[in-house]
Amino acid sequence: MFNVPNLFTAANMISGIIAILFALMGRIDLAPWAIFAGAVFDFFDGFLARKMGVSGELGKQMDSLADMVTFGLAPGVIMMVVLTIDVAGFLEASNFEVVRYDFFYYLESLMSGRTNDFTPFVALLIPFFSLFRLAKFNIDTRQSESFIGFPTPANTLFFMTFPLVLSYSSNGYSEMMEVMFHPVTLSVFIVVMSILLVSEFPMFSLKFKSFGWRSNQIRYLFLLISSVLIVLFSTWSIALIVFLYLILSFVDNVFLKKKKNEV
Repeated sequence: MFNVPNLFTAANMISGIIAILFALMGRIDLAPWAIFAGAVFDFFDGFLARKMGVSGELGKQMDSLADMVTFGLAPGVIMMVVLTIDVAGFLEASNFEVVRYDFFYYLESLMSGRTNDFTPFVALLIPFFSLFRLAKFNIDTRQSESFIGFPTPANTLFFMTFPLVLSYSSNGYSEMMEVMFHPVTLSVFIVVMSILLVSEFPMFSLKFKSFGWRSNQIRYLFLLISSVLIVLFSTWSIALIVFLYLILSFVDNVFLKKKKNEV
């Protein structure tokens, strides 16, 4: 039970819990890094399990439970906090106490009846659909080499763009920020990406069985364009890379696989 891969799985879950605590304390600058640490642990638990030959049903179930915390509940809580922030006020003050104040002031206003705005609760669609996505993944035999539906880690990476941009943006409050952080915009992103989690849309995996171009052209193209996006767009590149993944998955299924079948 307490083998090395399972301990890495547990570390993944602990990382998600820490991310939630950071978010509730207003430290939206630190919460994404806890998520990223969880992603690293999530990668190595499977890698070590295969290398050590200790893969089993227990580890599989533990992995889903840990992922539910780190890639389901944590991003939902973080985005709920983001949806309560006065973005212009936060960027002007450059103080994370503003984030904590805005979040708990919103909850207090809701409980006392001073507001009836339930928009931030849209963020809970992320853990809601992640629960179904992870349960489906465990029993879907079609997903051994690729994905059916949007993977929860990729969904989480997309939403971590927003707290990171708020925390590390040096451009101040701009028209783009006003549009991207508008509650309607964020709500649309949350609804669309959550639905993609449980969709039947096939998506390629980044696992390389070999390094030949013919069998990995979509993966090499993804890595190449992603590198360019990182250089050009800095923090925003995270969300753009996720969109790139969706677009290339569509290209892979509609054009490349069709071409392979014709050959």
